[in-house]
Amino acid sequence: SQIPSFRLPETVLDEEVNYILDLGIHTHFKHYVDSLKGVLEKDYDAIFVGTGAPRGKDLPKLPGRWEGQANIHIGINWLASVAFEHTAKVGKKVLVIGGGNTAMDCCRTSRRIGGDDVKVVVRSPFADMKASPWEKEDAQHEDIPIIDNHVPKSFVVEDGKLKGMTFEKVAPVYDENGKRKLVPTGEPDVFFEADDVILAIGQDNAFPW
Repeated sequence: SQIPSFRLPETVLDEEVNYILDLGIHTHFKHYVDSLKGVLEKDYDAIFVGTGAPRGKDLPKLPGRWEGQANIHIGINWLASVAFEHTAKVGKKVLVIGGGNTAMDCCRTSRRIGGDDVKVVVRSPFADMKASPWEKEDAQHEDIPIIDNHVPKSFVVEDGKLKGMTFEKVAPVYDENGKRKLVPTGEPDVFFEADDVILAIGQDNAFPW
């Protein structure tokens, strides 16, 4: 539900899943797990939990986050909303914050549903981004610039409406062990306009059961 169909078409997904189902394994679909203890008591020899990391990280303390919340989205939730057709359009100017594959999916999806001016802004250097090289290339081929070494500083909201974000410019400094530190350059803060901001800054495990 969170991988765009242009990257993983439904027909391909069905084919891959059927390879596994056709092995003759026993499946339980539409079966809600509300207790891991209940699963452990079923006396399986081994249990593998593969629920992913379904909770997207937020920037709850960044100034303006809650004043502009109507146009600030959590990446993986937003992708699922597009996949299930709850979300069909996005503003003309879109900022995607983050440097992983989810960020690449968000920016390319934005392009497809109305984003004319889509930018990816990431705090790390371009070479250190977590996104796969081909994911970055695919985004750039769609005229989506990737702006590195910019740390989010605030959401700019005027009269209750999101206008964009300000960023602090940083430079990477590496110690003798190769550990990276992002150091402010002292240059003026940078402002980018945005109708919508999509946060794709990482995911946490979430096990409500």
